[in-house]
Amino acid sequence: MSATTVLARKWRPRNFAQLAGQEHVVKALSNALAQNRLHHAYLFTGTRGVGKTTIARIFAKSLNCLAGITATPCGECSACKEIDSGRFVDLIELDAASNTQVDNMRELLEGALYAPTSARFKVYIIDEVHMLSKSAFNAMLKTLEEPPGHVKFILATTDPQKIPVTVLSRCLQFNLKQLPPALITGHLQYVLEQEQIAFEPAAVNLIARAAQGSMRDALSLLDQAIAFSACKVEEGVVRTMLGAIDQSYLFDLLAALRGQNGAALLEIADNMAARSVAFDAALQELATLLHRIALVQTVPQVIADDEPERERLLELAQSFVPEDVQLFYQVVIHGRDEIDLAPDEYAGFTMTLLRMLAFAPVRGMVQSVAPAAAQPKPVATAAKVAPISKPEYVPAEPASISYAHSVEPSTSRVPSDSASSSETASASRPDWGAVLAQLNVQGMAQQLAKHCTLGDFSDRQITLCLAQEHKHLQTNKTAIEKLQVALGDYFAKPVKLNIVLGKTETATPAAVEQQAKQLKQQLAHDSIAQDIFVREAQTELGANLVAESIKSI
Repeated sequence: MSATTVLARKWRPRNFAQLAGQEHVVKALSNALAQNRLHHAYLFTGTRGVGKTTIARIFAKSLNCLAGITATPCGECSACKEIDSGRFVDLIELDAASNTQVDNMRELLEGALYAPTSARFKVYIIDEVHMLSKSAFNAMLKTLEEPPGHVKFILATTDPQKIPVTVLSRCLQFNLKQLPPALITGHLQYVLEQEQIAFEPAAVNLIARAAQGSMRDALSLLDQAIAFSACKVEEGVVRTMLGAIDQSYLFDLLAALRGQNGAALLEIADNMAARSVAFDAALQELATLLHRIALVQTVPQVIADDEPERERLLELAQSFVPEDVQLFYQVVIHGRDEIDLAPDEYAGFTMTLLRMLAFAPVRGMVQSVAPAAAQPKPVATAAKVAPISKPEYVPAEPASISYAHSVEPSTSRVPSDSASSSETASASRPDWGAVLAQLNVQGMAQQLAKHCTLGDFSDRQITLCLAQEHKHLQTNKTAIEKLQVALGDYFAKPVKLNIVLGKTETATPAAVEQQAKQLKQQLAHDSIAQDIFVREAQTELGANLVAESIKSI
């Protein structure tokens, strides 16, 4: 590697094929060049380091390559080489941040009237064009309205909102996207392999995430990492360089939260404090981790097979129900917003952890259903997740409704000697709340199920007990039929559903849910009431705490 050439310059793409990402822009420009349907002004927008100026220079080569107008410039002719080296006389680059005044723009545009010196087109690249003054924009507008045929304008900006609409309307606009971490990781690994520099994949992943969608920033960070680690990119060195949080702390925190272990949460926080971890950054990383877990729960395929944290991500995705992950994410986001208001960062961080622990729903984590035949499919597995195909559904007998003054739910139903082995496997009593949590029912069918308890359960027949105060729900035949179909899908076999009106001996899922809400509300009230700022306001200002205004999140 040259001692004077940084990676961001050395590995700057010279043609569209070398460009990482931005396929939508490359395709549009390539089609325009192939069909010779060229506009006089182009506007590239996007955040820093996503390729705006790079694409502009490649486009200038495509317009002026001696081989002709092409999407694949040769790179060998004098025009291509001079553009690559920044010596092409008919390519004029202007940094609008340093040349904002109208005089600069008038001087630039006066040259546009003259034909190119040696090229096919005279190309003007104006970077950060939004920095121009109003009078400079007005001066440019005249040329944009009636451009000479030999002139092409390529404007680039990170803030298109500041460009007058009169200018925007005269440009073809292309929005360049932030590059995904996976794409940046792949490109950085390719660069390191070409430079023959050893690296750890986890270290490259850290750099890719820290770049926040900018390839230029990623290559600059990679240069810095190579210098830090003496030509070997190692995870530990990169973490120190970036001030990144050791992910093992975050995984351990969620594992302790899963086990409802408050002592373990505080012990991990103390270890982080002993190592001078920045707690504001820790909350940011924790929110990122929860976001990744939510993605894995929804689309397991988003996690790559070679992802270093794949196993732990899948484990946590299976350990928490999606509602809990969403709740924890909100708590962490609010905790980060409020950490500056805390007595110190440690107090703000640990209070956020305790809030997650306190507000965790009573249902806790994903529960398993007792019968082997009734086991639902997990959210994701360590192996590649394949689509689950449902068995062909055979309609069961119509659901029936019975009436009784009191029902004693049986704890099990012993099958006869002639019953099949599958029926024997199903005879154990399942957890109705756990089954309901994974049934695909909504609306009235869900309300009906929530206000029932499990009465009798066998291989192909399920009896639910509905409380008297909710007897109006048993008149909704559509809801009963939907619930029966959902149960059939869940157990992968047709079932007959009986709804029995009577006394429920155990708490219904609706009652458990209400108790959880009451507990969350009480915890929220206690948390606010014990807050140091609230207590000082009550003591010093005579403030009153309005209990009805406190809402749990």
